[in-house]
Amino acid sequence: MFKKILIANRGEIACRIMRTARRMGIATVAIYSDADEEALHVRMADEAVRVGPAPSVDSYLNLARIIEACRATGAEAVHPGYGFLSENPVFARELAKAGVVFIGPQPDAIAAMGDKIESKRLARAAGVSSVPGHLDVISEAETAVAIAREIGYPVIIKAAAGGGGKGMRIAGSDAAVREGLSSAASEARSSFADDRIFIEKYIEQPRHIEIQILGDNEGNIVHLGERECSIQRRHQKVLEEAPSPFLDPETREAMAGQAMALARAVDYRSAGTVEFIVDRRRNFYFLEMNTRLQVEHPVTEAVTGLDLVELMIRVAAGEPLPIAQHDVQFAGWAIEARIYAEDPTRNFLPSIGRLVRYRPPKGDGLRVDTGVYEGAEIGVHYDPLIAKLIACGGDRSTALDRLRAALDEYYIRGLQHNVAFLAAVVAKPRFRSGLISTSFLAEEFPGGFAAPCGSVGPDEVILLAAALARRRLSEREAAINGKLAGTPTGLAEDYTILLDGRPHPVSVRPEGSGYRVEIDGKARLATTDWQPGHPLLHVRIDRHVSAVQIERLPGAGFRLVHGGVIRQARVLPPRAAELLALMPEKKRPDTSRLLLSPMPGLLSAITVSVGQEVKAGEPLAIVEAMKMENVLRAERDGRIAKLRATPGDSLAVDQVILEFE
Repeated sequence: MFKKILIANRGEIACRIMRTARRMGIATVAIYSDADEEALHVRMADEAVRVGPAPSVDSYLNLARIIEACRATGAEAVHPGYGFLSENPVFARELAKAGVVFIGPQPDAIAAMGDKIESKRLARAAGVSSVPGHLDVISEAETAVAIAREIGYPVIIKAAAGGGGKGMRIAGSDAAVREGLSSAASEARSSFADDRIFIEKYIEQPRHIEIQILGDNEGNIVHLGERECSIQRRHQKVLEEAPSPFLDPETREAMAGQAMALARAVDYRSAGTVEFIVDRRRNFYFLEMNTRLQVEHPVTEAVTGLDLVELMIRVAAGEPLPIAQHDVQFAGWAIEARIYAEDPTRNFLPSIGRLVRYRPPKGDGLRVDTGVYEGAEIGVHYDPLIAKLIACGGDRSTALDRLRAALDEYYIRGLQHNVAFLAAVVAKPRFRSGLISTSFLAEEFPGGFAAPCGSVGPDEVILLAAALARRRLSEREAAINGKLAGTPTGLAEDYTILLDGRPHPVSVRPEGSGYRVEIDGKARLATTDWQPGHPLLHVRIDRHVSAVQIERLPGAGFRLVHGGVIRQARVLPPRAAELLALMPEKKRPDTSRLLLSPMPGLLSAITVSVGQEVKAGEPLAIVEAMKMENVLRAERDGRIAKLRATPGDSLAVDQVILEFE
């Protein structure tokens, strides 16, 4: 067994690999860029080596510096994690030349399966069901249009070296193909240094289901069941679960059989994932094979009890797999939610900043894989993943209940994040029923994400929390002032709660060990042990406990989050709402003639010029942030009056890029 390994990655996956290595008694070496000098993975490692400046191409993708770090530290092996160099056969070969073991499959298998075009050809030869498409590299727009017409719209334009949703565009028209070919190639070039593109048929309303496989150096291949990854945004997975609520035993066995056949065709060694798309009739088609550890691997670990990182390390060290197929046992259910630094209310644009407060949830059946800590910075250079929250249970319903409760308790402040969005997704009846597809988010949030509202459900809990918080503050003030119970805190207190501007009459008085809370004429008995200043308020209503994130705001206000709902509440004297209604409403400045940058990032292109007439929907500019290209389009017809930024500029949120007449 290795005595020391280097982890050629960062963030949560580097930390996760280190935990297994430490349990196995293996010393670890971290690498870091200038942007990650204070990162958690650097703090966790036994040694750390700087490999370059912040841009990943100069650091985490710098083969020579990583190999030199192996030599300098005496690392015998490298685990690449996922992303970066994890599916780069050149890296694996260069490590071998340097006498360092690559903890992953052999370079030939990476080259064959990591190339989306070559892998589909091999899959067809191995008898694996495949999606119709054109598997030659396409570089000319008109050639792409002709092929798309022949296949039949809609089509999907994909990077041959792609992954994680990068270098991928869906096109339903000739114009969309022309634009998508260019943007997908550009994004692929930036992310993978490989701009080869191909086109295949886009299967509508599919489910994305993948099979986890393992192989060793003696030709043994096993599968560890499936994961359902259909909840996706921009082709990037958001929620994953094991097993799938859709597969029947026959389909599961058939998919696993084809996945193992493909692995045998390339003599696969290590952990890998064979991805399929599955239609409504459970017909399945090979999508791609990822020759690395997947982001969502923890759900497989939860239902099998196996440590995939440990198995990868043991295979790389020359050991045979310690399990045969009949040894693999499945128990329970697991669901993973990806916590991102992004703003769901602004089309999920990346968010940067410092994690001023960071408190992940704890409890039975919960696992949090993270690479951050309170006070850490989320920057513009890398993927904005904060953590992965995994909830487990004996069945899907239990796992879902635990996930919903944990999302309510996941407390993050200092930047925008997607926790409330995830809570809203999990709360959808359709998600609970398991009737999902890769178009789930587009169908359930057709106008983009907006927190659900109403007078019942989450809003009722939020109103109760605001009322109880105000009451607990009154009791603390009375205690500080030396007042006795009942003078006045033993009596009822009446308020008006303004919830997003709507008034709700409220009365709160002690009753038994809790409080009788009357809101809009409806009475509830509730208890809470909340102490002012704590970020979480737990309220018990009819034996059910709900967690509400709470933060005091100026002007007798609170910011409250529960069940995917984010609300601001002001707790005022009973008649204050009438006086506020008489005050004139402050108007927001008119920005309709301006194109504003919706995120911090690099302005990579402006596609219009001064005086040009544009139509609604036409591209105006491209902003690159966190390895993704974001095309900004005209929201209305108009003429360009002035350019206020230049390609190459670093943009702040809401910085003006151009003006319309």
